[in-house]
Amino acid sequence: MDAQSAQGQQAGASAEAAHAARELRVLVGRLRRRLREVDSVHELTASQLAVLGRLDRDGPASTSDLAKAERVRPQSMAATVAVLEERGMIARRPDPDDGRRQLIELTPTADETVSGSRRARDEWLESALRERFSTEELATVITALGLLERLSE
Repeated sequence: MDAQSAQGQQAGASAEAAHAARELRVLVGRLRRRLREVDSVHELTASQLAVLGRLDRDGPASTSDLAKAERVRPQSMAATVAVLEERGMIARRPDPDDGRRQLIELTPTADETVSGSRRARDEWLESALRERFSTEELATVITALGLLERLSE
């Protein structure tokens, strides 16, 4: 293969990647909107839901740890946490390893909300996958999920 052919292949691969990036972004946005429609917690913002989900998955954390994990400014996270605390979704307790810090954890109310929301979204997705895809197509989706997982790392 000569240099000109290699450049042509690289340009083609680059155009395909750009097209795939646009399509994936649009698709993920549509899927997120559809999942929000199914979700039972419409009164919460995406940021608030992200914090509740992270606390549910990872356990108690400080505001600064949450800000780092969600890649937002500490001030923004403090505002999000304040709203969740006001709504009774989270509680603060002293960090046993550092008395100057406070850990944030889910309250039983938030735990029920997060579990119910996740269950509703999972049930919708499972039903949609079962109804809209053949067994072979579902296997392709599962393979693609493994590939897409690398994007999130």
